[in-house]
Amino acid sequence: MFKKHQKNPTDRYRHVENRRLLAVIYSFLRLSVILVMIAQIFNRNYENVFLCILTLVLFMMPSLIERQLRIDLPDTLEVIILFFIFAAEILGEIQAYYIHFPYWDTMLHTLNGFLCAAIGFSLVDLLDRTERFSFKLSPVFMALTAFCFSMTVGVLWEFFEHFVDTYLLYDMQKDTIVNAISTVMLDETQTNKVVHVKDIADVILVHSDGTTQALGLGGYLDLGLYDTMKDLFVNFIGAVVFSIVGFFYIKNRGRGWFARRFIPNILYDTAPEGAAGGESAGAQACEAGNSEAAACAEAPSQELSGTEPADPAEKQEK
Repeated sequence: MFKKHQKNPTDRYRHVENRRLLAVIYSFLRLSVILVMIAQIFNRNYENVFLCILTLVLFMMPSLIERQLRIDLPDTLEVIILFFIFAAEILGEIQAYYIHFPYWDTMLHTLNGFLCAAIGFSLVDLLDRTERFSFKLSPVFMALTAFCFSMTVGVLWEFFEHFVDTYLLYDMQKDTIVNAISTVMLDETQTNKVVHVKDIADVILVHSDGTTQALGLGGYLDLGLYDTMKDLFVNFIGAVVFSIVGFFYIKNRGRGWFARRFIPNILYDTAPEGAAGGESAGAQACEAGNSEAAACAEAPSQELSGTEPADPAEKQEK
């Protein structure tokens, strides 16, 4: 039997003590974006102005999600999301870090796989802990779901990049210089025989008017294939890492400091709607004789529509 834990007011808002730090980070990032936007206005680069506005809107999403879903995003997760947005839009696109630092895109896609797995895991975990569903999911299933969610987001993003490159004539799927290719398009016999072309030193373009242009890139210009596969692979790595972390988090519920930094908590300060006479779901369950004495004692203070009290293991750790 777990020891009864006296609920601390700070349990509902785990990041209250770091609110000042979060405010400083928010202010610093927003001010940086505004300064960049002003510079882009003077440069009359309105495409980058739009990116700055989009970044400011995305900065509001964590707080909006917390209010709408009545959950508490851990400090670490919230800060990483903010810096991810800033690194992708402001540094990556406007400051051209994708060009100046070859591994910038790889780093962000790896982090994206990790974060998306964390988000997918959190969604399933919140559903698993609600009384609206009678089933309980195994750690393996939850880890697999988080992995699939992350990979799905990664694939959809690559679809988006291809759509933008094809129809809006951008270059989100970065090109790669290669010195060898294998293709059946050069098979003169038309028998699906693979032709290997090695030691490619340059590519010469022949325009419709007959003029030629040597690219001078030192090899063949691959149009986004290598970039797409690399992005999916590092997304895969990030998804696998957090899926493993999430598996052990569920396996040992309430233990381990690392996973807690990425999994949101349910807020227990909202009374359930539709409860007759103002009684909570936990109190009603106690009257029906379906809960233990310790849970009944805490039922009035743990009111949240469609959720259950905190896990016993979490109480034990605290």
